[in-house]
Amino acid sequence: MPLRGLAKSKNFTLGPTAPMKTFTENIHKQTNNFNNRVNTHKTHNLTDVLQNEKLYQYESQIKDNFDNIVPTLKEIARIQHHDNFINTAQSIAKNNLSIDLPLHILDKSWVKPIDMRALYAWCSFKQHEKLSDDFFEKDPLDGASGGKSAKEFEKFMLDCGIHLLDITPCSDGRLAHSVAYVMRIPFSAVRRRSHAGALFDIENTVNRWVKTEHKRYRESNPNEAHKDTRYLKVVTYHFSSVDPLHQGCAAHGSDDQLAAKEGSKKLLAFREAVENSFCCGASVDLMLIGLDTDTDSLKIHLTTSDGNIDLEKTISTLDIYNSTINFTKEEAEKEISQIIDRKSSKNQLTGINKFIFKLIVNNISQIDYVRKFHKGSYKDIGHAERFIGVGIGFKEVHLRNLTYFAHLDTVEEGAPDLDVGVKIFKGLNVSKDLPIPVVIRFDYSGKVPGAKERAIKDCYRVNNAISIRYKNLVDQGLLHTCLTIRDRDNIHSAHIIGMSFDKKLEEAH
Repeated sequence: MPLRGLAKSKNFTLGPTAPMKTFTENIHKQTNNFNNRVNTHKTHNLTDVLQNEKLYQYESQIKDNFDNIVPTLKEIARIQHHDNFINTAQSIAKNNLSIDLPLHILDKSWVKPIDMRALYAWCSFKQHEKLSDDFFEKDPLDGASGGKSAKEFEKFMLDCGIHLLDITPCSDGRLAHSVAYVMRIPFSAVRRRSHAGALFDIENTVNRWVKTEHKRYRESNPNEAHKDTRYLKVVTYHFSSVDPLHQGCAAHGSDDQLAAKEGSKKLLAFREAVENSFCCGASVDLMLIGLDTDTDSLKIHLTTSDGNIDLEKTISTLDIYNSTINFTKEEAEKEISQIIDRKSSKNQLTGINKFIFKLIVNNISQIDYVRKFHKGSYKDIGHAERFIGVGIGFKEVHLRNLTYFAHLDTVEEGAPDLDVGVKIFKGLNVSKDLPIPVVIRFDYSGKVPGAKERAIKDCYRVNNAISIRYKNLVDQGLLHTCLTIRDRDNIHSAHIIGMSFDKKLEEAH
């Protein structure tokens, strides 16, 4: 397995991948020259301009909230020994970050230097709390369950012969926006589980397939069991067009071919597991997608005649964008249809081809999004995440380079994912004497007796395991945790049950 021992390997180094927020002028120049050749100032006729504006406003607001933490704390650090320090510090935090600071940390400022690492972690955790509140209360991405967008997409998927869409992107923060932004899919209409290298757990995925089919048999949800539809499993690996040798997937050593190959292996193994374990022609549909983390364009792998994934033949949305930039909407749609199936028009596409068409059209909007708001290629071509998310949940996180995901039930089984995340943040934060903020999350079903209590215990169990595994960082105040739970059956935000510098949490240990 490619991930085994990855984070401890002597030959493995994130090097410029962590954090690599800056890069050479030559790369900038090459990117700008490329953008100039393809009419940077022209908008594609298939682009949803209004949606792009709305998405950018949301992205800017959330990231600014996190990026204002350091300047705010610097301002507070300068007045530590001034009269009325606590009230002034609270006023600064309220004005700049719209949050209150913890009194039990500020109260010690007259005795010893204020614990700025703890304040940094606190601010990060409170900004995540604000993000969660806003996401579930206001539905800023217009993707909540039961909403118009979600209902329309679910109906569309059934028309494509797909009753559930299950996507595994890499846990790299540069793919956290792959559903809501890159593919423009309502978040509630897709099952998303992130894993390092996009190497999902086959047994767990088979169990989720079983639950899906059981609901179809028992509840006819999302459709009746006898309907001729499939469970579509998608793996999204990633690569870098700007710096392919260093900024690809760390889990695969920035080897794009290896990332695609290992993703394909997982998909085929999942299908084989379903077919070998269940009778009556049980099977699933598969799709392998490559995401360029610099431009947000996609490479959609085609299938071979025997139903396997072709690692060589792909449909490039960036190539389609460039070749149809001067086409009318109707001409562009016709061209895309013929690229997918030479014999079909937009209205004649069926099944998975119909889904691919929508994916391409949606991604064209995202390519224009990056071109307009990020000059064709993101500045942070490497990691620039703000916190690590650990556990099960985080439905509210859909922004690029905001969160590194470590989807796990236990630290032991999720160690490869978590170790990679910690190593990334050693470059991003620890190298600057800033702590690694880790948000632990366990969603639960409020319909199940005792589920909330078990979720709370899971949080403390994982928190304890993290404090043991990364004891050196924890002892230096260079890793802090925030424990959160959320009832997935209700539309509400995550609830904080404790933090690593909270007295109650320390006593609970």
